[in-house]
Amino acid sequence: MVGMRDVAKKAGVSLSTVSLVVNDTGYVSDDMRARVTKAMRALNYIPNELARNLYHNRTNLVGVIVPTIRHPFFATLTAQLQHELAVQGLRTMLCSTSDAENGEAEYVDMLRRHMMDGLVMAAHTAHAADYWTSVHRPIVAFDRVLGAGIPSVGSDHEQGGRLVADLLIRSGARHVAMIGGPRNQFDDAAGLLGRSAAGGAADGLASTTFPTVRYYLTLERELARAGVRYEYVEAGEVADFDGYRRAIRDVFDRADGIDAVVSSDVGAAICVREALGRGVAIPRDVQVVAYDGTYLNDLTGMEPTAVVQDFRAIAQSITHRIVQAIAGESKGGMAVQQRNAANSTQPGTDVLVPVTLRVGATTRAAR
Repeated sequence: MVGMRDVAKKAGVSLSTVSLVVNDTGYVSDDMRARVTKAMRALNYIPNELARNLYHNRTNLVGVIVPTIRHPFFATLTAQLQHELAVQGLRTMLCSTSDAENGEAEYVDMLRRHMMDGLVMAAHTAHAADYWTSVHRPIVAFDRVLGAGIPSVGSDHEQGGRLVADLLIRSGARHVAMIGGPRNQFDDAAGLLGRSAAGGAADGLASTTFPTVRYYLTLERELARAGVRYEYVEAGEVADFDGYRRAIRDVFDRADGIDAVVSSDVGAAICVREALGRGVAIPRDVQVVAYDGTYLNDLTGMEPTAVVQDFRAIAQSITHRIVQAIAGESKGGMAVQQRNAANSTQPGTDVLVPVTLRVGATTRAAR
């Protein structure tokens, strides 16, 4: 097997010079570097990646934790994120918590033991903030707030809620059903979201550590102000597609005047199919708004009106933050990681990525 000593002999340079070229550290003249590179090619020398990573105390590996890759949103996000990390020379290790016996704990342990350089946390967690802040390694949160000093990237869900509310109010909606995951996942403690006993709109938009709920809460608040009736229907965990089917069938079975449904792309697609199967006219009898803007919208059967999240911008922002955090750590500190989100418009969210409303065939024109 060809080693660095062979390269040094072939190039007529010292072993330390070859080491500097291979590990890209220290100063080496252009002439010396060219001689070493030529010798490496001539000998078909392939640097030992493990040894080089040990030299730099790096693995070039980033863990990405998602609830499931079965869901179109997380499949789309993961694909885009893997691309952006690769551009930075980083590889992706994927963890789907619904398919992992120990959830995120195993991957956090790998991060602690320096088996990866950083971690992107994009799944719901039951761990308290001190669990995450005690890791003291590069972590970036997506669409959640893990703890003080941990950067967070997410879509502007309050903007999304306002866009949906404005559309439905102007199109004359009278009774809106919002279909989503377990409501208790959005609460950090009993009553934290400030909901009234009568089920009124929450006033605790800044309190939750799960920013996605802000689109529901903002939508509820705006509908309430306009005097539009609304309700939240729980459909199970994010990967529970059968739960969405049951919830949507129940909405149609009740026949209690619901004339608009807002849900994820998955829920919206199921809703369109259910309505068409029952002979319910869209958008005349019921309007449907999807939230996410994934490839599933192209397979729904009719182009849905959708709030579209910018996956490329999200992935680029996450990658930028994780690269910053890794660089900060390698320079002897976690200064970047400890930077708080004091200037954020949504407390605890470092970066807010705007969403857009794409009007399709499943909503009515404004009255």
